[in-house]
Parts: sequence; C-alpha cells; structure tokens
Amino acid sequence: MPNYVGKSIPRVDALAKVTGKALFPGDFEMDNQAYLKILFAGRPHAIIHKIDTREAEAYPGVLAVLTAKDVPVNEYGLNVKDQPVLCGPGSTKANADHVCFYGDNIALVIAESEEIASEALKLIKVEFEDLPTISTIYEALKEDAIKIHPEKNDNIFRHYRIRKGDVDEAFKKADVIIESDYETPAQEHAYLQPEAGIGYIDEEGRVTVVVGGQWTHEDREQVAHALDLPEEKVRIIYPAIGGAFGGREDMSVQIVLGLAALYLNRKGINRPVKIVWSREESIIGHHKRHPYFFHAKWGATKEGKVIAAEVDIKTDGGAYIYTSTKVMGNATLMCTGPYEIPNIKVDSYAIYTNNIPNGAFRGFGGPQGAFEAECQMNKLAEALHIDPVEIRKKNLLREKSLLSVGTPIPPGVSIEKVVEKTALSGGWKNENNSWMQDPKKKLTNTSDKYLHRGRGFACAFKNVGFSFGAPESCTAIIELHGKEKIEKVIVRHAGAEVGQGSHTVFKQMAADALNIPIEKVQLTTSDTASTENSGSVSASRMTFMAGNSIRGAAQMALSKWENEERPAISTYTYYPPKTTPYDPETGKCEPNFSYGYVAEVADVEVNTETGQIKILNVICGDDVGKAINPQLVAGQVEGAVVQAAGYTLLEKFIQKNGYVETRTLSTYLIPTILDVPDQIQSVILEYPDPIGPYGARGMGEMPFLPLAGAIIAAVHDATGIWFNRFPLTPEEVLKGLGKI
Repeated sequence: MPNYVGKSIPRVDALAKVTGKALFPGDFEMDNQAYLKILFAGRPHAIIHKIDTREAEAYPGVLAVLTAKDVPVNEYGLNVKDQPVLCGPGSTKANADHVCFYGDNIALVIAESEEIASEALKLIKVEFEDLPTISTIYEALKEDAIKIHPEKNDNIFRHYRIRKGDVDEAFKKADVIIESDYETPAQEHAYLQPEAGIGYIDEEGRVTVVVGGQWTHEDREQVAHALDLPEEKVRIIYPAIGGAFGGREDMSVQIVLGLAALYLNRKGINRPVKIVWSREESIIGHHKRHPYFFHAKWGATKEGKVIAAEVDIKTDGGAYIYTSTKVMGNATLMCTGPYEIPNIKVDSYAIYTNNIPNGAFRGFGGPQGAFEAECQMNKLAEALHIDPVEIRKKNLLREKSLLSVGTPIPPGVSIEKVVEKTALSGGWKNENNSWMQDPKKKLTNTSDKYLHRGRGFACAFKNVGFSFGAPESCTAIIELHGKEKIEKVIVRHAGAEVGQGSHTVFKQMAADALNIPIEKVQLTTSDTASTENSGSVSASRMTFMAGNSIRGAAQMALSKWENEERPAISTYTYYPPKTTPYDPETGKCEPNFSYGYVAEVADVEVNTETGQIKILNVICGDDVGKAINPQLVAGQVEGAVVQAAGYTLLEKFIQKNGYVETRTLSTYLIPTILDVPDQIQSVILEYPDPIGPYGARGMGEMPFLPLAGAIIAAVHDATGIWFNRFPLTPEEVLKGLGKI
C-alpha cells in the first residue's frame, strides 16, 4: 500500500476551483431569496439618539428594516462580547447607542433585490451626536482623553508584563547597548473573496448560515448567542473559501444573515437572505493587522552575547477588543526573538482608538515582534563587528532553554539547524567554527551608479496552536464501511479549507493511518450539523491538530473493525499539552506546546534615485517537522513571502481621524506579478516535532515572520541606512536617504 504522507498529491479541490464548479459563499443562489444590505455608521465616534426607518420600510420591495431593538442579544466578540451587532437605541446592551468606528453596523435592509435594498438604505434617517475622535494611541493615552467605552476606566484594555532577571544590572555590564523606536503598519487582508453568504431556515428548523470563516463552531456560538438560541438550533456551513489569513476569525456577515433569516421566519416569511459585500464594504467592515509601536533597548557583551532586553510595546486595538489580547500575547513573547536572554523586561499595552478594530492576521503579533527583535539583533551585530549569522548562533534557543517567561521551551527545538541550513543556502559559510559571508557568493552591484544591492538575514519562531491557557482540542470522526474489506471511509472534520490545502492533507493522513487507497476516503467537512469542533484554522495549528485527531480516530475505528463492527465508527478528540496564561506580575507561564522555526535571507536592489526597492531573491528555511505534502508546503512559503513583501514595501493602509482613505484596491496597493521577488527558494527542513502527527509542525505563518527584518537589513547593507518603520515606499526610502 502506498505511503501518502510526504507525497505531493494534487489538491482535492483543484479541479473544481480551476473549472469554476466550486461554489464560494457569493455563488449560492436559492429559490425565492431576498437580499440584505447593511447601513454602516459612516462616522468614527458618535451617539445615536434616533433612527427613523419609516420611509425605508415603505419603499416598494422592502421586506424589513432591522435596528438594535430587533437583536435578541445585541453583542458579540471572540474574547470579550464588547461589540453591538447593531448600534443604536432600543437594546439592553449598555452603550449600544454608541458608534465607535466608521464601519459599525446600524441597520439592516432586507429587500427583493440588492438594488432595492441599496436605495432603501438612503432613506434611513439617523440622528447623531458626534463625539471627539481618537485616531492615535497617543491621543487615547492622554489623561483627559474621552473614554471610547464609557464603562471603562481608561482606553487601555490589556497590559502584559514579563520580568526575568535584572535588566538594570545587566545593562551596566553590557559593552554595547542599542536603543531604538520601531513602527509597524496596519495591513488589509485583501483576500480574493469579499465577505458573502446566505442565511435560511433548514429542514430541521435550524438557523443556517452558509459563509466563509475559520472556525465553524465558534461562528455557531457567536450567532446562537446573539440570536438567543441554543447552539443546536444554529447551523454553520463553509463552502469553498476565497482566502482568510485571520481576516475571517471575527464576525462579519454571519450574525446579520442569521438574524435576517430568523426575523423573516418569525414573521411568517420563510425566505433565504443573501448578502455580498463590495470590496469597499469589506475594507471598512472587517479588522486589520495591528499597527505596533516599540521602544527597544538591548545590551550585549563584546563577545556577542545578548544579556539584557527591555521592550515597551503599544498597539492600536481599534474600537473593539476582537483578538487583540491574543495578538499582543504573541508579540510580547516574540519581541525578544528566538534567543535565550537572561535578563528581560517587557511591558505591552493594547489601546482602544476609533480606528477600524484590529485583529488576527497571518502570524498575529509574530511579524511585529520579529521585526523589532531582528532589527535589534542586526544592529548589535553591526556595532560589535560580528557577522549577523554568527551573533545569532551565540544566542539561539536550544533544548531546555528558558524562554523570556521563565519556563523551558518545549522539546524539538530546531532553530539552530534552521539558521545554519538557511545561511549556507544564502551565501554564508562556516570557517574555523565562525560564520561569515562567503566572498565568492557576495552580491555585486551593476554598472548603474544608482542601483545598490544588499543582503539581509533574519529568523524567528512561532507558536503552533492556541496559547496562554486557551482551551485547545480537535475532534475527528471516522467511519469504516464494507463487509470483508474496507470499501469506503468517511472522515468527518470541521477544519476549514481556506486555500492552504488542509482538506488534501486530511485525506492523505487518513489514508496513511488506515493503510488504504486514498480514493476510498471521502471527506465531510466544515458543517456543524455533521462534524464536531475542530478549533480554528489559525495559529498554524490545523495540520498538527487535525493530524493527531484523524490518527486517533483511525486507530479506534480499526480496532472496532477488527472486532467485526460494521460500520466501524469512532470519534476521537485530541488534547495537546496544556498551556498557561501570563502571570500578571512576572509573565511566568507555559505559553505554547509546540513551535515552528524559520530563517530567511533577502537580496535586494535599491534605486537610490527613485527610492524603489526590488527583491532579487528570498531564501526561506522552514522546519515543518514533516512535509505531509511538500508541494503545498512550498506554495505556503511562496504565498507568505509575497504577502510579507507587500507588507514591507508597498501596502500602506491610511486612516485619518477615523476615516479610511485607502478603501479600494486602487488606493491600497497589494503585490502584482511585477512586485513579487524574482526568486523564492524554499528550504524545506524536516526535524520531527515530538508530539506532531508524523512529526509535523504547523508552518502556514512562519515564512511571513522574519521577512521584514531581513529586507530592512538588506536595504541597510545596500545603503548604509537603517529604516525603523515600513512600508518602504519610494517616498519613505528617499526620505531616509535624505533626498526629499
């Protein structure tokens, strides 16, 4: 029987997607469907005193207009239910009459067509009392700043601390101290498919929502809570999904679709309700990557040993909490890099503003923390005249190393091997037990005097799975059908396919665990009516968690089969080792049960006349533990590198006074084919994780983390200038070069 794990089999959804047969949420059409449009606030901060919907309700073709009074439980939120489903008077939620950002939802129009719904929106009259807008964290932190959420004492909604050793004493012993301020920008997810879906009452009376998301069972909980229904009366179905990157973790259209279908049903109108957001609605209506602001002070001995790191972190959480606390948890841990530093002091603050809420985005907090940490390490290397790979080798985490939070890193630490393999592939050599760039492989400039080339190195580590005490599990159901031989296998798993190939590796791992041809495996996925909770497709966790749950279910099902149960049906829930939250005073905790490790080399060419940066080559070394499907791994690496290159060089999301100025893809620029690196080389490394399925680690986020740091180092190598913020647009580069 063939071994499917480790083989690059074609994606199970490839044919349907390239031929157009795969249905995405916006493709669903049902008989007699109605259409939904949302009235957004259109202003960043205000109190709503009155909403007059009479003209809209009287407009021909309008079925209903819903406001806050029509929401059974007018609140939602992944970590804290702090956001109204609809803002305005009439609900029991305190301060639900407050608008806190431009994209807050105020009213829903359900109509016979999208055009009718759009016209009716214009007829809704809203009486606002505008409030002062807080558009920066610095305004939010002023003593006299208005409280965005009046029930709070101030605009800081989370503060984490890490205290390890004595940084003050350590700095006295440091031979070199680097102190810098850094900024990282907001970033729009810009997935291919804007938010869309359809809501209806199914044949069993369940409120059913067909939508794109990342965690069916969490979506179900959020919808059920807002509609005041038992969870079993709500059904979430994911069809094909056009990308996610963390942007579908929080609610967008899920609750309002369920609300619209339920409202009509209770009025005796049993009609499906459909919504498709425009790109502009998508940009103003869902969260972004957090901007971060760092003040970092690191000290090292002349031998290159980092002995102290002090980091102050502030992040703009936007108007509501969303996943800010989880994102900042990661940034707090990763701001000192994959290094064992004996003395560490970190303070991090998540702060409310009237900007669009910020939340999860590929790497969630890791890219921001890694940028600061890798810039600090590269600056120390320069100040000490030590090669950037050599200084890392002196400080990297190893087996049993203590993390910044004072506990040992989980077994399977491979960052040293990843750094070595990537450095060797990227032009370094180890000579006399010392790392240096190989003179034979150094970049050379062209004859153009304005074109300067440089090379940069950076590395990072990233959690696999939920962190800091968040409940973590994953359930698979496997059915074995047949008489004498297994003729058909049904795998029921809720894990979402958001473009990364998860359903393909589910089949591979199931076929391998059952030792059967893969053609016998059928998947039933992402439907809460027929699957159990898998957890979110986020935190680089799904291959790791699903693999362990599928293998466990397969083993149980085979045991039943051998005992002649027909069909043999088994349900298995995998629970990884527990994690613990930050201690509020010291930060001591066991933050994660597994990590992935990555290093990158970036070669760039800087045009010092125009400020343009061209990425010539990226070498990305990832320890994936075991590449279940190597081709999919390489695809994830290439996609992450392109996305991170856009983040670093050209994606400039602009909000001013709470208003979004980059609300279309003509003003918010993402990479095109002309912007991607000339070459991306994937160095796929396989050092097994002790508890990963087949040794696999998660890796979808890892290639994103260190690229900004590597590019910044490469630009410095080319120009001699350190840039402490990005994106490095031509204007920003020319400013740094002193030319404008």
